[in-house]
Amino acid sequence: MADLSARDVERANFVFSIYDFEGNGTVDAVNLGDMLRALNLNPTLVTIEKVGGTKKKNEKKMKVEEFLPIYSQVKKDKEQGTFDDFLECLKLYDKEDNGKMMAAELSHTLLSLGERLEDAETEEVLADCMDKEDDDGFIPIEPFLRKMMA
Repeated sequence: MADLSARDVERANFVFSIYDFEGNGTVDAVNLGDMLRALNLNPTLVTIEKVGGTKKKNEKKMKVEEFLPIYSQVKKDKEQGTFDDFLECLKLYDKEDNGKMMAAELSHTLLSLGERLEDAETEEVLADCMDKEDDDGFIPIEPFLRKMMA
């Protein structure tokens, strides 16, 4: 935890307090991923589970003293994707090198690669983050990623 700045600790305590729904100094470990994402991290589901996150409510509670080392560990983790990493990957589908890809390919990618999304999750992500397709079925990549990672 020594590698966390005073500002990092302050931000982590603030996020922890938001997820301390009962006001008793504990949070449900099912919210661990959301808490880390609120701190501008992008952990995978595997990472969240590995550091102590749970899939069901009330399986495990944690105190801020347990959360801070987890935050520190995930912050150092290099397996998180950045905006540029994701942009580089999606550019593989930009066949005309104009910053666009087919919406159908984006949907297929979300359904089949990496941590696969379910159909309903994919539809929600596309509805929330994807710009309207042009007449040829293409969407701009960068605005989608910016909305997705916000």
